[in-house]
Amino acid sequence: MSRILVLSSAVVDRAMIGPAIRSYEIARALQTEHDVVLAMPHEPRDAPRDVRCQVFAHQDPSALQPLLEWADTVVAQPQWPLVTRLLARSGARLIFDLYVPEPLELLEAHAGRRPAVRRAWQTFAADRLADAARVGHHLVCASEGQRDLWLGMLLGARALTPAHYDRDPTLRSLIDVVPFGLPATPPDRLGAGPRAQFGLDEGDEIVLWNGGIWAWLDAPTAVEAIARLRERRPRARLVFLGRSGHEAAARATRAVEERARALGLLGDGVLIPKGLTPYGERSSWLADADCAVSLHVDHAETRFAFRTRLLDCFWAGLPVVCTAGDELSDRVDRDGLGATVPERDPVAVAEALEAVLARGRGAYAAGLAAAAANFAWPKVVAPIGAWAVESGLPPRLGAVRRPIHALRSGFYVGARTGLNRVGLNRWPGD
Repeated sequence: MSRILVLSSAVVDRAMIGPAIRSYEIARALQTEHDVVLAMPHEPRDAPRDVRCQVFAHQDPSALQPLLEWADTVVAQPQWPLVTRLLARSGARLIFDLYVPEPLELLEAHAGRRPAVRRAWQTFAADRLADAARVGHHLVCASEGQRDLWLGMLLGARALTPAHYDRDPTLRSLIDVVPFGLPATPPDRLGAGPRAQFGLDEGDEIVLWNGGIWAWLDAPTAVEAIARLRERRPRARLVFLGRSGHEAAARATRAVEERARALGLLGDGVLIPKGLTPYGERSSWLADADCAVSLHVDHAETRFAFRTRLLDCFWAGLPVVCTAGDELSDRVDRDGLGATVPERDPVAVAEALEAVLARGRGAYAAGLAAAAANFAWPKVVAPIGAWAVESGLPPRLGAVRRPIHALRSGFYVGARTGLNRVGLNRWPGD
């Protein structure tokens, strides 16, 4: 048994976003065999009761110090600099989780903002990744495609040495795949689903958008498609799982509402709750639905994303209509778990939705159950559990002699390997 600290980059409570969900589920899966604490920034409104939790602040992470002295292993998403500094000084095994290609997401999330703002956010995200690669002992990501991306990053940063290769030519001991997972047990209906919340009849067909509304996704095409579908299936309704208060998500949600209003669908053919559906209640929404839809635009983020919303559909036995072009959509197409469509094609989406609804979700049940079994949380966290009980620490990924250069808050500085730590070669607060 190892003492493991899991650091979330977002608050963990009833209504939480993807990074918090992932940290929470990793902690839950690991605690069956290890002593685990889950730490999060900011105080939750309703902290989970099935894992031990601790709160810290990015700007003053001193609350982490006792936990770092306690922990044998830390599993963390890339952190802000003061937290990373504490991690680097600890004696714990550091496993960084790079399941989100954040710099690519931010290109879309901040589209339309001033160039200086976009450059600053890109700098912050890239620096967090660079620091994770520099101080970490291991990295995990969500797919083989992501692993290729991060191996390229490590090569470009000169963080892969002959010694690393000689120790393990596969490099799996440095970076391995830990997909987003699923509960090992079938979903139970918890809380009210969309039929109860919106007063829908059993004969109404629910097409569920079971995730957030973000700029890098393509919810407007789903609205256009439902307008076409209702010409032939007038009881079809596009239901969104909820809305986030995040600025980028709010902008994207307003665009969806404006398009739905223009088509005369808002509040009838297109239904959006006022807030995020609590994570524990998503099973009722999945159970009420007849089909799910997940659409995105073809860009760099798409190639390396891992659409976690599709996994919940596998878990609930809910067929999916999704845009082709990423790892999970390939599985949908290959295993007959629904249908894939071209990007920005409302006609193709409407036709695919009609075909899936006509066939019925029961026809997809066996394939979806088989897919779900491959993603059970206890199974996918196995690489983390194996590293946590290894004796001795491997060399840090960034233990290289040549400095890696990056822009930090507008300053050009060397990597903090002990070679360039003077003048402006510091983060504020270092």
